[in-house]
Parts: sequence; C-alpha cells; structure tokens
Amino acid sequence: MQRSLFENTISDPLASRLRPETLEEYVGQTHLLGKGKVLRQLIERDQVCSMIFWGPPGVGKTTLARIIAEKTKARFVDFSAVTSGMKEIKKVMEQAERSRLLGDKTLLFVDEIHRFNKAQQDAFLPFVEKGSIVLIGATTENPSFEVNAALLSRCKVFVLQPLSTEDLTALLRRAMTDPRGFGTQKIEMEEDLISLIAGFANGDARTALNTLEMVVLNGEKQEDTTRISREIVEQCIGQKSLLYDKNGEEHYNLISALHKSMRNSDVDAAVYWLARMLEAGENPLYVARRLVRFADEDIGMADSRAIEIAVAAYQACHFIGMPECSVNLTHAVTYLSMAPKSNALYVAYESAKRDAAKMLAEPVPLHLRNAPTKLMKELDYGKGYQYAHDTKEKLTNMTCLPESLAGRQYYRPTEQGSEAKVKQRLGQIRAWKQAHAKEKTE
Repeated sequence: MQRSLFENTISDPLASRLRPETLEEYVGQTHLLGKGKVLRQLIERDQVCSMIFWGPPGVGKTTLARIIAEKTKARFVDFSAVTSGMKEIKKVMEQAERSRLLGDKTLLFVDEIHRFNKAQQDAFLPFVEKGSIVLIGATTENPSFEVNAALLSRCKVFVLQPLSTEDLTALLRRAMTDPRGFGTQKIEMEEDLISLIAGFANGDARTALNTLEMVVLNGEKQEDTTRISREIVEQCIGQKSLLYDKNGEEHYNLISALHKSMRNSDVDAAVYWLARMLEAGENPLYVARRLVRFADEDIGMADSRAIEIAVAAYQACHFIGMPECSVNLTHAVTYLSMAPKSNALYVAYESAKRDAAKMLAEPVPLHLRNAPTKLMKELDYGKGYQYAHDTKEKLTNMTCLPESLAGRQYYRPTEQGSEAKVKQRLGQIRAWKQAHAKEKTE
C-alpha cells in the first residue's frame, strides 16, 4: 500500500539520535576527560562546580553538560541566551531554589552565554554563590572578554578543542554500525569517503553527522543496499567552509598570524594567512587597513615605499573589490614581508606619548607661538623664533621642546634599509645642534 504524502516518516536527525549518553560514548576532549584528568575526576567524584565550556561549534558542549547532569543525578535545565530574558531567568532560579531546599540539584546549562548582557549574567550570581544551581555556560567566544568578571571568577573555565579527523572518522564509523544510526541498513561506502567527510567537517561533529546523513539519503538505492559513490559525497560536501567568525576571536587570531608572519619576513606564511582570511569572507578593506598600519609600525623609514604600496593596495581593493583585489593584497603582503624592518617610528611615538600624558599642561614655549595680535606680541609671543630657511645650513640652535623635556630623543633610527641614511643624517643634525647649543638666540 502506498504511503500517504502527509504521513510522518521523518525521524530525529542523525546527530540527535547518536548523541552520547555516557562518558564512554563521548568522543574527543581527552585532555579533560581522559583517565585521571581533572574534569573526569570532578564528574566521577560528584564534585562538579560551576564552569564555562569554551570551544568552537560541534565539539559536544551541550552533550557533555547533559552527561554531567545524568552522572551527578541533577535536574538538567537547558537555557538559551537567544530565546530567554530576565523573566525566564527569574522563573528558573526560583524553581532551582525550591529544589535546593528539597535536597535536589539543578544543573543549568546556558548556551551562548556570551549573548547575555551584564544584567542578565549578574542575575545568576547569587544563585551560583548559594549553590542553588550548578551553572555550565557554553560559549564560542573568549570568556575573558564576553563573560562578566564577577561571574567568571566563580566558574572554572574548560577549553574544548575541535575534534581531530581521527575522532570524527571513529564517530562516523560508529554511525554506520550503531542501530541508532544506520546499523540496521546495508550501506556500501569506501573507507576513504568516510575520511573525506571527516576532513570536511573541520572538527565539528554535528557537521560530520549531518553530512553523512545527507550522503546516505542521496545514495543510490539498489534493492536492499544503498551505494555511496565519490560523486555523491563531493556533491553533498560542495565547497569546504573555513572556520572563521569575522566578529569573534578567530578573526583576531588570523590577523595576528598575518601581522607576525610579515614582521618575521616569512612571505609564504603571510600569503597563506591572507588567503585564509579572504577565502573565509573577510572584508578586504579591513586587511588593507591593517597593512597600512603595518607599513609604518614595522617598516617605517627603513623603506618609505612600504606605506605607498599599502595605501595603493587599499585603493585597489576599494576600486575593484573581491575576488580581483586578492592579487593586489598579495602584492602588498609580499612587499611588506620582504622589506627591511624597523619599529623606530612606533617606539618614538609610544615614548613621546608617555611624556605627553604626564605633561598635558606643559606650556608651548613662547618663541614657538604665533603672534597675530598686538597683545600677543606684547606678551612676547614669537620672540626669539629663528627661521631655519634664513640660515646657510637650514638649521638653528633654537630648542623646540618644553624646557622640562630639553634634550629628549624619541626617534632612534636603526641601520635597516634606507633608515641607515636617515640615521646618518639625524646624527649630523644632532651633532650640529649640540655644537651650537651655547650660542645665544637673537
């Protein structure tokens, strides 16, 4: 008999059906859950404290929280920062407090805790302190920046790592044999295709299982057997997505890697990190702006062409955009990587900034002030000023720093690249000024 079009034949997704229920079934995080490791000991001894799970998507943060609740015989409450507000928080806390008075434990799992504002996060504090709840917060963002210091200080942070390709391969094999997965079906699939799916998932178990499910559903049905070809797998995979959050920590990790590779004159690494960012969807103008900064922070006077190249790359990105501007950025990254390096300009400014911050009220010397009015002239504005162009050397012995800072030297050029000539010229200038320092100004 033919099934009705509207008959519900859809089961739970594979990732849901295969959700581990015990620590033995749990895949990965051996640095935390291996024999003798700290988190495993806390769970087995029923000494679980409030904690934060920090890690990328699909590594088992929710699953681990559920296993902990089951292991410690606590009531599990799943709380999402996306759908819950202060009203929901208060309701859950009141229930948890009533349960505590009756001797029952509540494990409150807060997914995406970084999405809660300060007031919402603060609402958990008294209940965490009283022991009304064991709070487990999950976040993909660095908790140092995204979780309130007061709440963070009361939680133990555990860093969950992306699953290895080996972990994911083992998980996919289990899905093929477990009755909760495809264990009751006859599926023909080459071993290297499982490894291909595992590699595509990029450390994310959910992605791996969802992809496998899609592959099986689209497999070629022959009697009681489903055959999975390479073509089907490649179609389901499509273009590999790169792990990248333009607003999260990985954004800053990658730009840091690019910057430091260029500073180390490692052109190959620099081009690689550039490609990682652009192919993941980073705004090329953001990258170009960072190159402009790098050109003077790390190269400066050692090669003044660097800033010209960086600015030109920014303009090119603005003109033509991606993907064409990728080669313009590669040009700039390659040039900056290979250029001689000097941070003398950066050091000069930082040194001057410290003095400026201490002496914001330091008056400008009178001889450096303009005197557009009669009163200003009567107050000696501009008196003693020496016009350098009127001298043979185009130099004067006039001091331009406040008296309290006389003799300060901020810019100390290196001998890298073109800056060696700059150093020589600056040495000549300073030597002349020192030699004529005792001459009286007119």
